[in-house]
Amino acid sequence: MSFCCGASMIGTNGTLKHFRTHIHNVPILFCPVCHRVEIHYLIENEYEILAEYAHGDGASEVDFVDYVEQEDEELFENCVNNENEDPMDVVSNQIDMALDLLCFAKQIGDEGWQGELKKRLGALNQRRNKLRQRRTSEGYC
Repeated sequence: MSFCCGASMIGTNGTLKHFRTHIHNVPILFCPVCHRVEIHYLIENEYEILAEYAHGDGASEVDFVDYVEQEDEELFENCVNNENEDPMDVVSNQIDMALDLLCFAKQIGDEGWQGELKKRLGALNQRRNKLRQRRTSEGYC
């Protein structure tokens, strides 16, 4: 499980740019709070090798899954959330975990950590409100 700024990162596949080469379907971890993206640590070496070869060959686009064998279940089994889940469920889960951490930070008296968690809770709350607005405007309840 990877964490970023107090939130657990979401496992997904995405497109990354290495110089002028776009590499599609790369297993990544995405932070729902600050939107930071990391290459999944289990495929980092394979990504770097593919990116260097593709760039050296002058390829403008490559698909990661065409060159690297992987099993998605193994890659994302330790992720708390993944992109296939309902975004509202993901945000709610992230809020619950941040609240649990905030309670623990209060118990140990770590005021700095409490402040960081409160900022993250604010960002997650804004994200939840945007999702609610979008659902309301699209006619979902």
